[in-house]
Amino acid sequence: MTGRRTVPPVSTINLKTGPGASAANHPYPQRSPVLGLVFGGVQVLVTTSAGDRVTVDDLEFARCLAREAASFARSVERMFHGLPDGEGVAVR
Repeated sequence: MTGRRTVPPVSTINLKTGPGASAANHPYPQRSPVLGLVFGGVQVLVTTSAGDRVTVDDLEFARCLAREAASFARSVERMFHGLPDGEGVAVR
């Protein structure tokens, strides 16, 4: 992404999915959207660099996030369907 330095992480937070985990986009008419991720008692809010505008870096990050989330979903589906218990994915 342009304008962002790659800095090695100094810490890692592991948030596990499971019952109660959710992700939701919250669009607002007068400010930039907020992506809410809930993991049990922990909530993470992903916002743009400024609440009232969106930069090119924000757009690039959002597109990267969407690509990686789709890739993550495909990987989880592949592993789930490969489980020996034969359970299927509930499609909504």
